[in-house]
Amino acid sequence: MLGHGAGGGVEARDLVAAAEAANAHQLTVALVEQPYRVAGRKSPAPAAQLDTAWTAVLEQLRAGELRGLPVICGGRSSGARVACRTAREVGAAAVLCLAFPLHPPGKAGDPSKSRLGELEAVDVPVLVVQGESDPFGMPPEGHERMVIRVPGNHALRSTGEVKTAVSDWLATLGSLVA
Repeated sequence: MLGHGAGGGVEARDLVAAAEAANAHQLTVALVEQPYRVAGRKSPAPAAQLDTAWTAVLEQLRAGELRGLPVICGGRSSGARVACRTAREVGAAAVLCLAFPLHPPGKAGDPSKSRLGELEAVDVPVLVVQGESDPFGMPPEGHERMVIRVPGNHALRSTGEVKTAVSDWLATLGSLVA
């Protein structure tokens, strides 16, 4: 299950590349468009509303098509934050973060602006695919958290590298997602 970033939709190139990598591993992918985008608004809803909508979509999928299956949650930027914040609640088997916004641009030195806590709260395997020059920062590796640097910035336009990183990580999850 993959969610989009604050400024775009599920057609983002890195999300499509991640979905293609998952499909190549015989995994089904649900691309989730947040309700504010469905309603035609450009500004994201507050975090609690994003998390509630995400959880509701996953509950509905688990009541039907995904009943009994392990779920990898993830997304790009804001969608990655949603996946991290809800991972425990939804019982995610793993979390995929594309362009995780560690801090707002220019705020690296302000600990009150750090979003590292959202990543560190995840207690299942995590992959972060991050542009080498992302102005939102470079998250550190951590317990069960792998960080793959790819050429570029927050846009992650190097979709070949994104696809390879996601594919290689999925291969390491083995029976976790089988």
